[in-house]
Amino acid sequence: MSQDFPFPARDAVRPDRPFPDMPASWRNLGLAFTTRARSKPNKRFVLDTTGAELNYRPALEKAGALARVLLRVTEGEPGIGLLVPPSVGGAVANVATALSGKWSANLNYAAGDKGVNSAIKQCGLKKVITSRAAFDKLRVKPDAELIYLEDLKDQVTDLDKAAAMALSYMPLPHLLSWVFPGLGSHPNSMATVLFSSGSTGEPKGIMLSHRNILSNAWQVKHHGQMSNVVGFLPFGHSFGLTITLWTVAALGLEAHYHTNPLEPQVIGELLQKHKAEMMACTPTLMRSFLRRCTREQFQHVKWLLLGAEKLKPELQADIQKKLGVQALEGLGCTELSPVVSANVPQDVQTPDGRTVPGHKIGTVGQPVVGTAVAIVDLNTGKLQPRGEKNEGLIFVSGPQVMLGYLHKPDLTASVLQNGWYCTGDIGSVDEDGFVRITDRLSRFAKVGGEMVPMGTVESAIRNHCKVNELAVAITAIPDDARGERLVVIHTPELTQSPAEVTALIGTDLPALWVPKAKDFVKVEKLPVGGTGKLDLRALKEIALAQLS
Repeated sequence: MSQDFPFPARDAVRPDRPFPDMPASWRNLGLAFTTRARSKPNKRFVLDTTGAELNYRPALEKAGALARVLLRVTEGEPGIGLLVPPSVGGAVANVATALSGKWSANLNYAAGDKGVNSAIKQCGLKKVITSRAAFDKLRVKPDAELIYLEDLKDQVTDLDKAAAMALSYMPLPHLLSWVFPGLGSHPNSMATVLFSSGSTGEPKGIMLSHRNILSNAWQVKHHGQMSNVVGFLPFGHSFGLTITLWTVAALGLEAHYHTNPLEPQVIGELLQKHKAEMMACTPTLMRSFLRRCTREQFQHVKWLLLGAEKLKPELQADIQKKLGVQALEGLGCTELSPVVSANVPQDVQTPDGRTVPGHKIGTVGQPVVGTAVAIVDLNTGKLQPRGEKNEGLIFVSGPQVMLGYLHKPDLTASVLQNGWYCTGDIGSVDEDGFVRITDRLSRFAKVGGEMVPMGTVESAIRNHCKVNELAVAITAIPDDARGERLVVIHTPELTQSPAEVTALIGTDLPALWVPKAKDFVKVEKLPVGGTGKLDLRALKEIALAQLS
């Protein structure tokens, strides 16, 4: 992908806002949470829709005792595999893993058996921690020994409880690092391995350090204030782990969890009951909330963050009309821990000191503090000046940039050099510092020697045929005559015939960009992953199976 384009020099572009110093206790996840729990012992930390809930001090004590047990049952293993949904138990298990000094691998059950077992193999996991209550519902079969949290409770000794009490009350908790090794973890040591969705190929293990995750939490704090969040994305998803767990834990916020992102009615009730201010999901998944939730359920939501896919103007308008909420588009990826930029509901400062609204439609907002964004021209390889029309390949640098890909140094070097990560996104940065995404480099097809943006063709079909993003998607397959050709995958919601569609979009697209009528494939529904993101690999497989 990026190896064809030169990376910017290390300091070629500086952040518009410098990165503020983090608290001294934020050396690692375990110490950050311990310090926060001791400062807010009686504040609620987490609750879930099973009725379970914990305040900060009880959560620290439970996690401390569990950490001692985990050290014994995973002796000799550097990491701990976790198969737990967003829940009170899942949060405690992750905190316990951090206190144990071992890295976590939250297995994304939404990826199915293939994705889960690929992660297990790549991490070399022999054991996976889960719970009986959750495992029966997750419907995956890990190739590893399962250890149940319910059984680990019986292995907690009086000495484990005493150690956890000392962690909760004793001054200078870092002195207990001989009991809880995680309190002494180096900031740049690996804290977790998260796996890509595999929507474009084999899942990649993305290594994030303690500093990566805590830096992103600190960046989120300085980007906008919030007090409580609703979380339903799996902990194997970067936003689910970093934002709805560790940002909450480090900042002393409150999290409300539900295990299934495909139950919008339950999540809507959770939003309303606890007056939640923040919720995040993908645009595709948001369509189900539109159909099943009410305006009253979203009345307290200030931060409706949508990412992972481009937010279409028609969906943004539908959300505002039905739910009364301004959807805020952001940019993030697992390799960046994950937040790069986001629109916000309050006013912001531009690089030259002006005050402007923090939400600009069609952009993914300003970068979070300490984050630099460079735009490299696709043809010349040179840095582009600021300006909405000065598009190019987007590179990002900052404290949230990953350590690299697990066991893949060549792949790491192809996307990470000089402190810059190549996002694979095409876009620009305007004069106000707002980032605009126009397409993905991977979503260009080379047809007859010309780069054709598949997203632009999708938008043309949706606009002319009055359908939403759940009805049509474009992929590309090899073509002997022209290199590649576009294929339209669509649902029955697209009622026009292929010939009618091509005639409609041919009025405002170059002829080379218009798919042939023979290259339309009807499906019952578009393939999406467990978090609602379009599965690009499955799209291509459908096209190849039908047309190759």
